[in-house]
This record gives sequence, structure tokens and C-alpha cells, in this order.
Amino acid sequence: MPEPAVKLYGYQKRWLADTSRFKLGRWSRQAGKSFVCALEPALDGAGQPMPWVILSRGERQSKEVIEKVRMHAQAIGAVADFFEYDWVGEAVYKALEVRYPNGTRIIGLPANPDTARGFSANVILDEFAFHKDSRKIWSALFPVITRGYRLRVISTPMGKQNKFYELATGDKFSQHVVDIYQAIADGLELRDEDGNPTTPEELRQALADDEAWHQEYLVEFLDEATAFLSYDLIETVEDSRVEVCPPWAQKLLELAIAHHAETKHLESPPPFDASEALAGVTFEGDLYLGFDVARLRDLSVIWLDEIVPGLAAISRAVMNLAKQPFGVQERVLHALLRLCRRACIDKTGIGEQLAEKAIELFGESRVEGVDFTPANKEALAGGLKTSFEDRRDRIPADQQIRQALHAVKRLSTPTGHFRFDAERSEQTGHADHFWGKALAVMARSNPVGPIEHQSVAKRRFAEQRGAY
Repeated sequence: MPEPAVKLYGYQKRWLADTSRFKLGRWSRQAGKSFVCALEPALDGAGQPMPWVILSRGERQSKEVIEKVRMHAQAIGAVADFFEYDWVGEAVYKALEVRYPNGTRIIGLPANPDTARGFSANVILDEFAFHKDSRKIWSALFPVITRGYRLRVISTPMGKQNKFYELATGDKFSQHVVDIYQAIADGLELRDEDGNPTTPEELRQALADDEAWHQEYLVEFLDEATAFLSYDLIETVEDSRVEVCPPWAQKLLELAIAHHAETKHLESPPPFDASEALAGVTFEGDLYLGFDVARLRDLSVIWLDEIVPGLAAISRAVMNLAKQPFGVQERVLHALLRLCRRACIDKTGIGEQLAEKAIELFGESRVEGVDFTPANKEALAGGLKTSFEDRRDRIPADQQIRQALHAVKRLSTPTGHFRFDAERSEQTGHADHFWGKALAVMARSNPVGPIEHQSVAKRRFAEQRGAY
């Protein structure tokens, strides 16, 4: 194996030096997992013809790791060609390939049971804990390495309900465990946005989520026994193509903030005009909105779903209005309600005034205020879980959203009932994304007649839709 022409940390050197046939890495976030995953086949293939297949979580992640392979090939002076083509199985997937003159092929594909078949090669499972259908992928791919090939599995943990947990807690793989402190001890440098040295403690305080810290940086497998939505379930509805807050939604918030600042001192302010943000936006299906209201203590989240005919409920915007004045929140809400078929708004406490005004303007058939009583919270949580279990949703693959959805616990009370609650944190608020999404699901579950207000602005999502 050629010497790498790049700087490596101690734990990365140990990974490359380990020639075990079955090798597993449980590493902290941002410790260079994909970097070293890409380096091993780049070095190995430059020495002798050697096929490699790298299965990543999605097409974007697959492209990123193959780009690293190409970068490593250039760094060690290897001549390599790069190819991109359609890989046809039960569906069509984007394949990326680095090919050396000696015949070595290093192929990157999004992971699923279909792409895991049909090869005889060394295999890398990159961020395996986050692969959908991880057990099906495992059973489909393992025969690929039957004839003497090697298998590498590397990931940050994501709960215990997946195949990565089973492998990492077994005794068949050579284990490499690297938390953030081990990585720093082996040479990893942490720096802030200005390039100055920083510490893990500063990261932990900024993250403000103890559970996320233990999982993402201390690489611990967290017990999901009380989590109402397991990471495994959340993963089934995540889609990396779905945006959290697309440009039009960001522009809408900016306009609302500016209009509020300019008119808040006027007795009769002019109406808020959202057309600059919404011009050119088109939605092919009906829109449904959920709004979990907060002002200072928690986040304030508007979740907008589009029912795409024959497909699923696609999240079109997840807007975090944390600490925004009610005047800003109201402007954003009313602009979106003009597009929506139905909305459910948290009217508990400080949300009551926002909900009442929305009902006055748009009607009870379009807007419903929801009290967060124990019974209503149970109905909201149950509806959300059922929708996820039935695969009726496509949501952003976003770390903050994932943590918030997972944060809600189903806890028994002394009277034999259940309550749904989550610990507060700066990162996830009071699981506000969970309740915003649950309210959007509730809005979808209550059909109404034809809407009277039509969108004043249009934008096409057809180019993004793909297999949505």
C-alpha cells in the first residue's frame, strides 16, 4: 500500500494499518470518517487491481465520498478517471466511479438492498447507522465479500434499533472506537469560526443537548426505550432532497421582519405584502400547516406539508421563528395561510391570540386552534407516529429536526395514563419541531371543502420532485 501524501491523525493511521478482513469504526462526528474511508481504497487500488464498492446514505453523500477518493488519488500521484452514470436495478440510481489504469474500480452508490447486490468486491458501509433498511442491506450485501474480500463498517451511532448497533456490540469485527476526546488526543484540532483554538466543552455548551452530545461526540448508544419516535422510524421518512427552509421561505421571513420593524410604531400600518417572496412559487398539491407557538423560552415552529397526489406528504418548509416578535410570526403565518387548505395552531397560552385572529380572518373551516391538553397531545403524537409508520411523509434529513422528533418521551403517570414530554434545550427547544409536524399531520387528517384563497405566487418544484 503506498504511503499517503496527506496528514493523518493517530486514529486514522491505526485504521489504515489494521488489515483485518472485518473492521468497524465507531467515530465522533467530524473526526474524518469519510476521509479515511475514501483513503483506504484509493491507496489499496493504486497498488494492484482491486474492486471496491462504497455504499453511502444517499446520492449526495455518495458523491462526496467518491470526490474524496478522487482527491486522494491525485494526492498520491495516481492516474485515475472519474465516471458518472445510471446504475439500473429495480430503480435507477446515480453511480460514481473512480477507475485506475490497472483496472481498479471504486464505485460509489446510495445504499439500499437493491444496490447492495450484484458485485464481488471489498465493501465500505459509510455512516451505516443512518442507512435505511440497514438489516435488509446487510443481508443483501454480505455475500458480496464471500470470496475473500474485505468489509469495512464505519459510523456515528444512532440509537440501538439498527444493524450497526448489533455489529458494534458483537465480537466478530476489529473495533475502532474514537470519541471526540480520543480524536483530540490523537491530534485533531478544534477551531472556531475565526480559526482560533477551541475546546470540546465549548462545543458541548453550544450544542446545548446532552443526549446529542453523548451520541454524536461521545459515540454512545442511547437507550431508546422511552423515546416515542425511534431514530430508526424517523430515518424511514427522511429524504436528503427535502429542504428545511427553502429560499422563498427564508425571504418571506426576512420581509416579515423588515415590515414589522418599519411599521410597528404606526397606528394603521399598511398590509404586509409577501409577493416578493412568493412570486413564482407553485405547489401541485394541497398545503397543510402546523404551528407550535412560542415567544422567548422555546422555539416557534411552522411546519408546511404538501400532499403530492399519489405519493406522500412532502415537507415544503420548516420555519424556525425562535424569539421573533408576535408581529413577525403573525405576518409569516397569514402569508402562508393564504396558500393552505387547512391549518392547526397551538392555542395553548400565548398562542391563543394568534389562533383566534387567524380563525377570524380565514374561518374555522380553514384554521383550527388546538389546546395542548394531555388528551390532545396523545392524539397529536399518535397521529404523527402512525403517519410515519405508514410512510406517508418525506421530511428533511436534518440533525436538529431529528433530535427534536426523538426528544419526546412517552411516560406513564401514577394514575395509569401517559403523558408526552421532552426536556428543554437551546438546540431543540421543547421538541417544538415534533409538535409543529404533529399539528400539520392533524390538519391533513381533517378534510375540508375547496379553498377560496389561491396562491398569489408560484414556483415549480417539478425539477426537485424526482421519485417523490
